[in-house]
Amino acid sequence: MIHPFYSQACAAFNAGVAAADPAEAVRRSLPEFDMAPTVIAVGKAALSMAGMARSVLGPVPALVIVTNPENAERAKHLPPMPEAQIFAAAHPIPDEIGLKAAQAVKAALVAASQAGRPVLCLISGGGSALLPAPVAGVSLDDKIAVNAQLLASGADIEVMNLIRQQLSELKGGGMLRYAAPSPVTALILSDVIGDDLRAVASGPTVAPIGTKAEARAILAQLGIWETLPQTVRGVLQVTDINIDLPEARNVLIGSNGLSLAAMGAAYRSAKLHPQPLIGDVTEAVYKIRDMGRGAHVFGGETTVKLTGTGRGGRNQDLALRLALLAEAEAWQAPWLYLQAGTDGRDGPTDAAGGVVCETTLAKIRAAGLDPAGLLDNNDAYPALAAAGGLHITGATGTNVADLGILIRS
Repeated sequence: MIHPFYSQACAAFNAGVAAADPAEAVRRSLPEFDMAPTVIAVGKAALSMAGMARSVLGPVPALVIVTNPENAERAKHLPPMPEAQIFAAAHPIPDEIGLKAAQAVKAALVAASQAGRPVLCLISGGGSALLPAPVAGVSLDDKIAVNAQLLASGADIEVMNLIRQQLSELKGGGMLRYAAPSPVTALILSDVIGDDLRAVASGPTVAPIGTKAEARAILAQLGIWETLPQTVRGVLQVTDINIDLPEARNVLIGSNGLSLAAMGAAYRSAKLHPQPLIGDVTEAVYKIRDMGRGAHVFGGETTVKLTGTGRGGRNQDLALRLALLAEAEAWQAPWLYLQAGTDGRDGPTDAAGGVVCETTLAKIRAAGLDPAGLLDNNDAYPALAAAGGLHITGATGTNVADLGILIRS
């Protein structure tokens, strides 16, 4: 895209992504161990985090890495790690590879427990889908059905992970049970706004967010309780039992807030908005509009309720919505808005997000497309593609939610 504000917006976004570099965060935070630890790395940043830990620690007794296929490609650029088991599991809907990865993680944790060996967990966003470990009575197909319905419901990440934790052997502190009594240290790269560590990758080394009773109530409010598999409803109807978890040392090493600060430092004339942009995209777009003229940088993570059958993601949807709102309100040109995910992937697409300006809608219509109609079908991807408005970065190897830049004359 050729636009007077484009290079500045990209520079600010790239600074935010760079600040969430997972390898550097691990290097800064890695503790010393009296004995070589078993290393478990899970999430979209797992490979970079594991690569740095391995370079500092040297060979370790066991190293299990679970990430998405796009980031698994980064393995070819790392020094050899012959002891590593690397799993490229599906995201956001779990698959058989993720199931096998969960079995490998459990086996490595049990072996560490039996050997009295410390455990280092490297946790980043995406781990919830990447590491399915269904509780007894629940199948992988059941978990897939639950994930799909939660994604379509518009539920935020904390709500989704509260429910996932009740259906998993590894989430909600489950890794600690398999590792006990071995000491566990977790370095956590947060993709959750507010940095509630219980919600990052569904908190495998942290206490659960809530209870089965709370999960039932939320699913009823979302209107999907009756459509869930009977096996899932059966598990969630069992009485909650309070079980003390082994302790762990959980350390936050990167977050959306840190990336936002880096954006502000890179774009000093922009106003930094510390209040995260959250909530449904249909409401969030007005919060962006209300920022007014000038340059603005912000972070957050919105939600989309799927009612159509198109392709897109929350960031692309939000960008296209703002373009339509700007047209309706006759914004003065030039203006530009870039909204994208720090992991490089927005929904089930190859785009990180979208970038729109005063010419976007005209280009979409010139291609014979109806932007409002496509948006109604959750189909922002082809609309933005027609305008050259897809922000494509490729997998970044990190994940700290979303970043936005608005520049208005």
